[in-house]
Amino acid sequence: MAPAGGPTGAPSTLDQGVGTRAGVGDSPLRPDGTLKVTGEFAYSSDMWHEDMLWGCTLRSPHAHAEIVSLDVGEALRQAGVHAVLTHDDLPAAVRNYGLEIPDTPVLAHGRVRHHGEPVALVAADHPETARRAAAKIRVEYRELPVVHDEESATAPDAPLLHPGRDDHHAGHVPHPNIVHRQPIVRGDAAAAAGRADVVVTGEYEVGMQDQAFLGPESGLAVPAEDGGVDLYVATQWLHSDLRQIAPVLGLPEEKVRMTLSGVGGAFGGREDLSMQIHACLLALATGRPVKIVYNRFESFFGHVHRHPARLRYEHGATRDGKLTHMRCRIVLDGGAYASASPAVVGNAASLSVGPYVVDDVEIEALALYTNNPPCGAMRGFGAVQACFAYEAQMDKLAAELGMDPVELRQRNAMAQDAVLPTGQAVDSPAPVAELLRRVKARPMPPEAQWETVGGAPDVRALPGGLSNTTHGEGVVRGVGYAVGIKNVGFSEGFDDYSTARVRLEVVGGEPVALVHTAMAEVGQGGITVHAQIARTELGVTQVTIQPADTRVGSAGSTSASRQTYVTGGAVRHVCALVREKVLERGRERLGTHHPAWATAGLLLEGGKIVTEGGEVLAPLADVLGDEPVEAEDEWRHRPTEAFDLRTGQGFGHVQYSFAAHRAVVEVDTELGLVKVVELACAQDVGKAMNPQAVVGQIQGGTVQGLGLALLEEIVVDPGAKVRNPSFTDYLIPTLLDTPTIPVDVLELADAHAPYGLRGAGEAPTLSSTPAVLAAVRAATGRALRRVPVRPEHIVDV
Repeated sequence: MAPAGGPTGAPSTLDQGVGTRAGVGDSPLRPDGTLKVTGEFAYSSDMWHEDMLWGCTLRSPHAHAEIVSLDVGEALRQAGVHAVLTHDDLPAAVRNYGLEIPDTPVLAHGRVRHHGEPVALVAADHPETARRAAAKIRVEYRELPVVHDEESATAPDAPLLHPGRDDHHAGHVPHPNIVHRQPIVRGDAAAAAGRADVVVTGEYEVGMQDQAFLGPESGLAVPAEDGGVDLYVATQWLHSDLRQIAPVLGLPEEKVRMTLSGVGGAFGGREDLSMQIHACLLALATGRPVKIVYNRFESFFGHVHRHPARLRYEHGATRDGKLTHMRCRIVLDGGAYASASPAVVGNAASLSVGPYVVDDVEIEALALYTNNPPCGAMRGFGAVQACFAYEAQMDKLAAELGMDPVELRQRNAMAQDAVLPTGQAVDSPAPVAELLRRVKARPMPPEAQWETVGGAPDVRALPGGLSNTTHGEGVVRGVGYAVGIKNVGFSEGFDDYSTARVRLEVVGGEPVALVHTAMAEVGQGGITVHAQIARTELGVTQVTIQPADTRVGSAGSTSASRQTYVTGGAVRHVCALVREKVLERGRERLGTHHPAWATAGLLLEGGKIVTEGGEVLAPLADVLGDEPVEAEDEWRHRPTEAFDLRTGQGFGHVQYSFAAHRAVVEVDTELGLVKVVELACAQDVGKAMNPQAVVGQIQGGTVQGLGLALLEEIVVDPGAKVRNPSFTDYLIPTLLDTPTIPVDVLELADAHAPYGLRGAGEAPTLSSTPAVLAAVRAATGRALRRVPVRPEHIVDV
């Protein structure tokens, strides 16, 4: 039984307000936009079932401890409690899961490895009853030494967090507490260093950032009559969830049916499982639907975060600014479980040089197992950390050379056919120098924007804002630039494909297209783009998007800026198959009446079949009649290959995207407060499938990068405990923190991609952070080697 109100929380039809011009390159209204703005959109946390129970998770208060004993008796005796489950109650031999390495226990067994790890589950008839019962579960712990950094993780006597690990990375890492290590060696960096006139080094640090999505983890599991379960959930990757869930439940995949519910943002934080298995276990144990909704506090423990990083870089250059070599070492903290750490290491290593031509490099990137919170996918995926460091280095090198920092970047900027440190040639446009030129040429915002006609300052425009801490005294303006490179799509030999099913039929006398994929709409606007593609390819106005579920083949994850490329490519491909079937039917039924039916190049436009010259052959509805035309198929981009584990060479990424920023900031140099006045961006998107949505993606990514620069950090103490799991203490940019964000969109087509498009959502998150830091450095003269920047980094305290 589907939950009341439908499982998706979004209308399935995309016809409202689109008109006839709503194809590729247009900006039709989003069907979920009005509902989200007015608060009427149904998210997964809004789902309801008349006889449902509520689930609750008991979590560890320790970062590393042995579980000595566990007593659930008192919890079971509480009125209203229907089930209490521990590791011993799991129904199948498979009791771990994971995106790549199945090292994460469904419920802790023997010991806990991070603060907040799930230990037991409760199902009750009211959420407060479930929480009170969970508090009555008695767990005795014996605390163990904590692994919290590289030194403690790789010491000779370090506790092994996953002893006996036998995953495919274990054989090539120098210590069992290293998840994965990727070196990249090209040319001879040591010899090239001897040719450098100037060498600069720097050590940098990136804090742990949270995805801070709007809707906390939530879902509803409904037991089925066939012994299976129907799960309605907010996620980024339905089929990956299914692959991990079914074995733990002891069920075949066909008995675990998953439907996407309304998703309140993701940014990588929903790529891993959270409450999915727990809700299903409780539903199957009680025979009742079970809903789990995390509160904000629990959400901070319930999903992975951005990897904190320590980075050491060395760059050399000739006196005229030509880069001679680059050496770097990147250490990412993966936390207690692997999640996406191996892939994040690959990204950080392969993109660590940035969008620059450097022939001689020596790179090492690795991720650690520690007792800190697990880290995995987040917008930018390893490239963010590297970009902060290499862009700081470019500014440092420019200062040492006495050169304009933009000129230095342009002098070394890659272009099409440039060869990356992995040996891969960039075989599509790479307008790095042009992006920098555009942001630099943009007019500067006016000075002293806080001044008003009456002479009293507008504190909203000052550093510190409405806290009213300064009226302009000691405020200095700074300007900074940065540019970044981000891969698009899954990489390193991953079979990155998507599936689409498209049906064309007559409804009410009009041809209507029905598009079905498993793509997770997480706010990026993918359902709008899919309808645009169907209108363009099939020549219809009416398009309906079916809810995403596992009744159709996988669409992969809504991450890596890949969905418009890969699932959009699948929709386009399958629309072409449908079009050919329609034309074949037309030839069979009507071809004898007009010789043009026998020619190639017929089109579907305006609900009609027409020749390339525009001659109408037949209304589409007449050709379809009462028999719909349907097709389903998978679509893949060209393959990638794994990086060599010794040299890092290989065709690892299918596409690259580029963005540049200019930041203008005003800093109260006496109080250490920063106001970002403007963050101008220029980005190449290949083809703006939906121009309004593209600008929104760029502006959203820019603000997320600003958050990392100045505000956002999960604070973990030396005991590996999270100290600020709330939006009271974890600060994210508000509207008052958001600057003017003018966007300059380039459309330089990638010949290998559908419509020439280029994934757009992540690149601006890279370059906005170092641009803000460069501007703050310019205003203060401080080195600022760590993000986020705090007031005490700017002023002496």
